[in-house]
Amino acid sequence: MTDNLNNLQPSSVWAHFATLCAIPRSSLHETALIRYLIDWAQPRGISSIVDDAGNLILRKPASPGCEAMPGVILQGHLDMVCQANSGTVHDFGCDPINAVVRDGWVVADDTTLGADNGIGVALALAALEQPGLIHPPLEVLLTVNEESGMDGARGLAPGTLQGKTLINLDTEEWGHFYLGCAGGVDVEVRSAIGIEKLGMNAPTPSLTLPLQGGGDMLADYALLRFDVSGLRGGHSGMDIHLGRGNAIKLLAEALRDLAAHTDVRLVEMQGGSARNAIPREAYALCALPAAMADNIDEWVQHRHDVWQARFAEADARVSFACRHYDTPPDSAIAHAEQQHLLAFLDIAANGVSRISDDFPGVTDTSSNLGVLILEQGEFKATFKVRSLHDARADALADKLVAHAACYGFRAWKDGAYPGWTPNPSSNLLALCQRVYTEQFGSPAGLQVIHAGLECGLLAASHPHLEMISFGPDIRGAHAPGESVEIASVGRCWILLKAVLHALATSPEHGIVHAE
Repeated sequence: MTDNLNNLQPSSVWAHFATLCAIPRSSLHETALIRYLIDWAQPRGISSIVDDAGNLILRKPASPGCEAMPGVILQGHLDMVCQANSGTVHDFGCDPINAVVRDGWVVADDTTLGADNGIGVALALAALEQPGLIHPPLEVLLTVNEESGMDGARGLAPGTLQGKTLINLDTEEWGHFYLGCAGGVDVEVRSAIGIEKLGMNAPTPSLTLPLQGGGDMLADYALLRFDVSGLRGGHSGMDIHLGRGNAIKLLAEALRDLAAHTDVRLVEMQGGSARNAIPREAYALCALPAAMADNIDEWVQHRHDVWQARFAEADARVSFACRHYDTPPDSAIAHAEQQHLLAFLDIAANGVSRISDDFPGVTDTSSNLGVLILEQGEFKATFKVRSLHDARADALADKLVAHAACYGFRAWKDGAYPGWTPNPSSNLLALCQRVYTEQFGSPAGLQVIHAGLECGLLAASHPHLEMISFGPDIRGAHAPGESVEIASVGRCWILLKAVLHALATSPEHGIVHAE
């Protein structure tokens, strides 16, 4: 499936990326890839160690004559977000990624591609084996479980890294150097939810348009499934400002509307699969009075049309549909607890809450309701909160915890990691800008990113490091259809080689880091 990549340039980078596509590497399951890379490194004179956190560290001596220069660390993460479109048969535990070349981009049509951060890893591996490349002592840090907790970077022991300069290869917009990133924290919500038997011949409240029928008739219950689908999803940091729909939030909104008109009873509800991805799909199994179920299609179409108009620019393919089942339900969530649950989901903070004062147009603080599971009387939800200021992330997370408590749910903060504070006067930035201008004719833009790079955690354990980040153009990370631009990968390779050469040969670099 990766034969499509064989003719791309630079060939060494794409060959490594093809290997990454072929070896499954979901979060917490990077062992097979690590074993492969250790075997790859040994005959090339590249030493390898796996630290106590599971990270792989590869080291190569400096080019002849550059031994006295400060060491350089190239850093990326091995795992990828695993998302697939509904109806796509793909086992991320054993199936390779089907990467295709189309219109200058490498794309995975129905799954995530893993360019985040597979391209960064491929660039680092290519640098380790590039013949004739002039470089200082070279260290490649490949962390594990970045996407679901940053456990590798979090567990890196102080003093593990020998280099003085770190180049992170995990950003997704070519033409910019990234100098800072958001920190984050998860909010976990849990509760046992009461279940009760559905009575036969339950009274049905009257309905208002666009639903028809109702009155004071008595009816049995029918089982229906409501589906929100067709949304674009995306990265909960990089794409949160784009106004895309959150499938969980939309489904909660629809069910609250329906509950205001008839005796809908919630049986099961699920949406999203990763806290750091905007949910693309969600569904709910519901019990509905049989007479109302017969007339539900008009209301479903009304909600569909409302969302089509609301998301015409940001999420034009949003869809709302209903499926009728022949088997009648016999139990559902207790009525009062259902009201609390839907109100909590509908009102909970989601999306951008603050734009940066220091970096115009950049999101400062946000939250994403990423995962919801309600089944067999157990309710679980996970939010990802991000901010360029750690105190603001903490404050928003505290509000979500308090909001959950108001509805009787247990909630707590988990998995906090610090942001990376920008340093625009960095000597490393000055050197990289000089090299970039020499190679491409003008300086790169400077950015901070509303996403969680591992630089904040690495700075905490290794405060002496100077750090910078760059990468190629990647679109749709964390969602099926993820793609990476081929030409920008080539430009990243040119830049990386030139920066390593400059770090190996620039006298001012040695002076900056002299101790």
